[in-house]
Parts: sequence; structure tokens; C-alpha cells
Amino acid sequence: MEFSSQSRVWVYQSDRKLTADEVVQIQMHLDNFTRSWTAHNNQLKAKAEIRYNRFLVLIVDETQAGASGCSIDKSVNFMKQLEQEFGINLFDRFNLAYRDGEEIISVPRHQFEELLKSGKINTETIVFNNLAQNVAELETKWEVPFKDSWHIQLFRDLVVN
Repeated sequence: MEFSSQSRVWVYQSDRKLTADEVVQIQMHLDNFTRSWTAHNNQLKAKAEIRYNRFLVLIVDETQAGASGCSIDKSVNFMKQLEQEFGINLFDRFNLAYRDGEEIISVPRHQFEELLKSGKINTETIVFNNLAQNVAELETKWEVPFKDSWHIQLFRDLVVN
């Protein structure tokens, strides 16, 4: 299936790295969910993927049918079921992810602030903007240097120069 660059996306970040076995199991759940995901009885053109064993990404091409409030609620409830089944947290918006070399690390906000103060995270550190709204933003504005992300607005005063 081809998806438009304007297809809507929702990025859910796990509070920990998923094991290879968990990725396989979760991807099966995601595939089953997206195959049966509907909005007002219309099948959504949807897919899901797991990136870096940590990010669950739902994608809906709304050229066929738009995601409605009810269908979005279904996806949120589905994600909450995954949280329960796999013992992960997908809804902590203050669990922030960044790159340390090839490794992706996520930490709670207070720890992120400490890493900024110590200079371990700086303006060039790649962070993840899970607020990406569509496929185009996912491809161009999801993994960005700290200085180009929403993070800079919130944490500017803590950056070590």
C-alpha cells in the first residue's frame, strides 16, 4: 500500500526498549488492529510500524476515509491494552528520547534536565519529536537536533553553551 505524505501519524514512545520477541508480538497485534480499524463503519487505510524497538507508529491515509474521534479513541484504547499486556508505558509525554551515538535512550524529564545541565545533551543532540502530525513530518521533523525541536522551547535555559 502506498501512503500519502499527508497521511496522519500518531507516535507512541515506549518507556523502555522492547525485546526482539516483544517487537514481533506487538507488530502482530498492530497489524491485526490496523486491518480491522474503522471510522463510522468505513475501513481505514492504515498501517503500523515499530521503529528502533521503542516507537509504535500508527499511520492513516485519510484520502479513503478520515479518522474520526471514535476511531482515534479505539486506537488509544488499543494502545492502553498493549501497555497492560507488555508492561510498558506509551503515554508518558515527559519520557524524552534522544540519541547517544547509535543508541536511543529515554529518560524522565528530571533526568533529561540533568543531562542538559551537565552538557551530556546539547543543542546538536538528536531528539525525537513525537508530535509529528503526518508522514512528511515523521520523515523530516521527527529525528532532529535539539536546537530544531520543540524541546528547545521548554529547556532553553538549561542548555550548557
